[in-house]
Amino acid sequence: MTANVALLGYGLAGSVFHAPFIATTPGLRLSVVVTGDDRRREQALREHPGVEVVGASDDVWERAQELDLAVIATPNDSHLPLGLAALEGGLAVVVDKPLALNAEEGQALVEAAAERDLMLTAFQNRRWDGDFLTLRRLLGADELGRVHRFESRFERWRPRIGDGWRERIPPDEGGGLLLDLGPHLVDQALQLFGPVRGLYAEVDARREGAAADDDVFLALEHESGVRSQLWASAVAADPGPRFRVLGDRAAFVKHGLDPQEEALRSGRMPTDPGFGDEPRERWGRLVVGEEEREMPTEPGSYASFYAGVAASLEGGALPPVDPHDAVAVLQILDEARSG
Repeated sequence: MTANVALLGYGLAGSVFHAPFIATTPGLRLSVVVTGDDRRREQALREHPGVEVVGASDDVWERAQELDLAVIATPNDSHLPLGLAALEGGLAVVVDKPLALNAEEGQALVEAAAERDLMLTAFQNRRWDGDFLTLRRLLGADELGRVHRFESRFERWRPRIGDGWRERIPPDEGGGLLLDLGPHLVDQALQLFGPVRGLYAEVDARREGAAADDDVFLALEHESGVRSQLWASAVAADPGPRFRVLGDRAAFVKHGLDPQEEALRSGRMPTDPGFGDEPRERWGRLVVGEEEREMPTEPGSYASFYAGVAASLEGGALPPVDPHDAVAVLQILDEARSG
């Protein structure tokens, strides 16, 4: 079986993070792209010859019987209505993170999918970052011992507000870093160290004229006893390490971002040789006091997400990301915002 896929949205998320993987995953076919932008329409036809480009989501619902999966890569405030419409049309659904604007909306999507016995999953692609896979390997091998502190950052230096919708609209409409990078940070922390029993949050708009938060800090106390400290910032002139993980046996320190996004933006495809490999000079370090050694980075594999989608559609396997996990992330982000 090959599942016919409709991709809603062909901005950065749709064109860079979704279309290349849909097009190269066995068992999936990129059949329809939805965009009302003429430039993006031409881009989609150029990058994926043979795909049909339509101007509105209603064109997808009208031909839902010809399709199997809707991938929603549109602004955050559209995730709930588009997700519900896709499910009502009988389509399985992938939603780019966050699953919805808040936990209540996310739960509504989960319940609608369950009622129709349709797959619903959230694109938490950074579960397949090479550095995160490396950290999971180290924890599985007990290289760090008992972890007591997990530091995780997505920090950038962007002192001027950009033109993207995430920076131009208020948080209640889906803007801001808490809903952009927060889902990745919180999801990774929950995956590694489990449920949270305590939260402290700082959610700030630092840049002049900012409509949404651009500087975020979350401190989580996990039921396991681990403390996670999570940063997302557009105003970090000196970004800290991507990961700094402290255990009673060793620490793991890693700088720099996973190379997959950079490769995709440059036009490389997931099937290209060496895609997802990180150069040695960017590897992390395992540190014990004054002693340290290089720690090779596992190959990153966003393609594993869509392989999991195909397996779920074909054989009923569990989705690659449990949508209940995405709701749990939103519950923490909601609490951070309200606090």
